[in-house]
Order: sequence, then structure tokens, then C-alpha cells
Amino acid sequence: MSLTDWIVLAVTILTIVIYGVWKSRGSKNINNYLLGDQSLPWYTVGFSVMATQASAITFLSAPGQAYSDGMRFVQFYFGLPLAMIVLCITFVPIFHKLKVFTAYEYLEQRFDLKTRALTALLFLIQRGLSTGITIYAPALILSAILHINVTYTTLFIGGLVICYTVYGGTKAVSYTQLLQMSIIFAGLFLAGFVGYGLLPKGTGLSNTLHLAGKLGRMNVIDWKFDPNNRYNIWSGIVGGFFLQLSYFGTDQSQVGRYLTGSSVGQSRLGLIMNGLVKIPMQFLILLIGILVFAFYQFNQPPVFFNNYAVEQVKQSRYAAEFKQDEQEYAQAFAIKKNAAENMVSALKTHDQGRISLAQMQLKAADGQANAIRQKAIEVLKKADPKTDTNDTNYVFLTFVTRYLPKGLIGLLIAIVFLASMGSMASALNSLASTSVVDIYKRIINPHASEKDYLAASRLSTVVWGLVCIGMALYAGHLGNLLEAVNQLGSYIYGTILGVFVVAFYLKHVKGRAVFIAAVITQVSILIMGFREMVAYLWLNAIGCVLVIVIAVIVEKAAPPKLPR
Repeated sequence: MSLTDWIVLAVTILTIVIYGVWKSRGSKNINNYLLGDQSLPWYTVGFSVMATQASAITFLSAPGQAYSDGMRFVQFYFGLPLAMIVLCITFVPIFHKLKVFTAYEYLEQRFDLKTRALTALLFLIQRGLSTGITIYAPALILSAILHINVTYTTLFIGGLVICYTVYGGTKAVSYTQLLQMSIIFAGLFLAGFVGYGLLPKGTGLSNTLHLAGKLGRMNVIDWKFDPNNRYNIWSGIVGGFFLQLSYFGTDQSQVGRYLTGSSVGQSRLGLIMNGLVKIPMQFLILLIGILVFAFYQFNQPPVFFNNYAVEQVKQSRYAAEFKQDEQEYAQAFAIKKNAAENMVSALKTHDQGRISLAQMQLKAADGQANAIRQKAIEVLKKADPKTDTNDTNYVFLTFVTRYLPKGLIGLLIAIVFLASMGSMASALNSLASTSVVDIYKRIINPHASEKDYLAASRLSTVVWGLVCIGMALYAGHLGNLLEAVNQLGSYIYGTILGVFVVAFYLKHVKGRAVFIAAVITQVSILIMGFREMVAYLWLNAIGCVLVIVIAVIVEKAAPPKLPR
């Protein structure tokens, strides 16, 4: 990056951190530290909810996901608006009425302590692991820019967020997220505008989208029902609904965001804002990936987007073999570029016969280039068997750093950092609140002072920060980060949601039955997930339904209590 980019990056990040610390100064008790005294307006709640979900993974991996797999990932969010409606009607008023710090406090009032502890533990495991992945994303960027090992950049990013989260608590998180999302929207708009401007003159948006569609990238909606297909409209609406309902309704990283609202109405408005804005935002982010894909039909991409891995192989004894693959790839791309230009020319004539012929030629050229790319990847694996061969996380990063103008590169890199800092800060705050309120305060030390609980909250933030950094160091082996974090959540969210559904709607079911149902369900879901018996989105719906059904059966099978 240029000096201008470094200045933009540094000023943007420092401004965010200083602003958040200044706005959140003076946390003197656990209510202020964990809930911000429940004083925030709806727009701050809405931006905070969105920023918590929209981590660096969203802005780093989503364009790469569209580049390699097309637009179909947007169907993942189709269940979100319906989930927001259910939350506003059911979850929000109950949590506000009970004046809880965490979602799991309610479960003890409804069931018993062991059910509360189990769900809190499941959340801590899931959120702790997922947060590690969100730390890894910006560390990956810094590693690629500075050409140093990702371990050092992971430690730097994790340490930075731990510092201001420990100091300011939830207010620091919410206020920084409000400013973060404003900058993120502006930066993404600029990235899309500039990216479109880099396409060959006369291509046009319509021809660009048609070109991507001829190579299978404009697959926005898939109506075919297939339980093994990760992304179709049915898995998005049904599986996505259960995942989003569980995430926003039972995951403390989100519950803690809208519990900071000054009233039930303000919390509801914040969630409705998220439901209305999220799908268009995600669509546009994926569309940026399609523009990058179209750009690389006319401009040669690297044979492998992970520049650090390429540098490593070029220093190994396989350097000559890899160079040969690069030369062959360049020759194949020249043919592919010519085919892409012919396709655009054919599209302008609206001659279907000519378009079909150009499509056949383009697909053949694309297949040849991909075959050579796979050969190069095999060389990378020979040089280092631990190399992650999935480079989709590097696609957008490579495009930004190589082709965008000075200043904008620094801003977009800052956006990815800000998104990661926002989601990680929310996660650390929620992990601390759950650990202190549901475990430490309730089980370990129930009679401590407010000062002790505040100190425990800060210490817990540090401890969980270190755990998440440890997980981040492993995240490079998980493939596409966007899919990895959602898949990990699907292994646990269904069980937690099922417990809450029973709590809200099946008043005759008691704690013993739902606890047994949750344990059986969680074991079953893990087996199904690891064996890949169905696409992972369906695990959310299956887990929820299993908890409900098993809990009802166990409750009915339980012997009646004898009268005293």
C-alpha cells in the first residue's frame, strides 16, 4: 500500500477507537458495563446489531464466495425478515420485562439452573470458536499486505480489540459500531462504483451481468428442493429462519445489542431496521464479487490468490514447476479473454445463435484455465502440504490492493478491520456477560459486590479474548470463512432455539424434560453435521424440532409426582 493508504487506514481506525472510548467513559457498575444502562436509541441499536453480524468475514469472504460460487448465498438471508418479526413479538418484550442481563437468565426462571447453565455453556463454546474466525479475517489482510506470518497479525488485531472492549464495555462497542457501519456503507458504495468503472469501455452493466450469468454466477434463486444443497430458496427460508431466529433470539452477542435499547419500542425498531436492510446490503456485497469476477474475465488474475503461499512455493524446489504452470495459465487466459470479448460482442447483437456459440467457447476456455490452475495448486501442496487450497478469502483483497486508487485502498482495508473489530468486540462483551452473570455470579460467587462483578467482567473479557485469539490461529484450516462461521453456528443454534421455544410456548414442559431433550439433540446434531447427512442450514430446523419433540415425549413419559 502507498503512504496515503496507510494514513487513511491508521486515522480511520484510531478515530473509531478513540471515539468509542470517549463516549463510553465512566463505567462504574455491571449494568453500565454490560447493558449501557439500557439508554441507546433505535438507530444505534440497529447499526450495532448489523455490525455484530457483519464481521470482516462478510466483506472479505462474501465477494470471494460470489466469485467462485455465484450469487446463491444471498438465499441464506431470506428467513431473516420473518425471524425479526417473531423476535419483536415474542423475545424482545419478555427480555425487557424481566430486566435480564443475558438471555439465559430467563431459562432458570422458567426451568432450572442446570438448563440455564447448559445453554450458556453451548453459547460460550459456539461464540468463542466463531469469534476466533472473525479475528483471523483482518489478520489475514494485514499478513498479505505486510508479507509477514499471520500469527503475528492475529495477535496484534486481537490485542487491539481486547484493550478498548475491556475499558469501555458495551457502550464502547455500540458507539463504535454506529460510526463503523456509516463508514462501511460509504466505502462499499465507492468500491462498487470504482470496480464497475474498471471494466472495459462499452461493456455495460447488463452485458456484465449476462457474461457472469453465462458462467453460472447469477444464480440468485434456486427453486429446486434438495436437502443436500446448501443454498436454495427452501433452505434459506426454512433453515435460514431457524438459524437467524436462534442467532438473534438466543445468542448473547445479539441479545446484548438490543437489550441496550431504551425501551421495547426502540429495540424493536432496531431489529426491524436490520431485517429490512440486511438482504439488500448482502446482495450488493455479493454483486461486488460478481463485478470482480467480470473484471477478471478481461484482466488476468493470479493463478492462486493467496500471495503469501505463492511466495513460499517460489522459494522452494518446486519454483520452476510452478513458473511453468503460471506461463501455461497466462496462455490459457489469453484465449479466455478473447472468448469473453466475443461473448460481449454477441450479447450486443441479441443473436441467440451467436450467443450460444460464444458461451460454449467461453466455458471451454474457462475450463482449460481452471484445469491449469488446479495443476498449480497441486504444486503448492507439494511445496507445503499444510497450504490452504481454498483462496476465496483472498480474491477481493487481491483486487483491492492491485487495482483500486490510492486512498480508497486504505479505506476499504479499514472497513474490513472495522467490521472485524465491531463483531469481535460484541462477541467478547457477550462472552464476558454470560460468563459472569450466568456462571460466576450465579454459581461461583453469588454474594460479591458490584465492584467485584465489574472487575470479573473485565477479567473475563481478557480471558475470552485470549481464547478467541488461540482459535484464530487455527482458522486458516477451515476454508471459506463465511461458510465456516455459519456452519459452526448451525451445529449448536438449533438446540438452543428449541429450548427457548419450549420455554415460551410449551408451559407444561418442565426443566428435567427439556434438559434431557437438549443433551440428546446436541449429540444427534453433531453426528449429523460431522457425517454431512444434510446441508448444514437444515441442522438449525432439525435441532429445534428435535428438542421440542423429545421434551414433550419425556415430559409425558415421566411418572406423575406424588401428592405431599
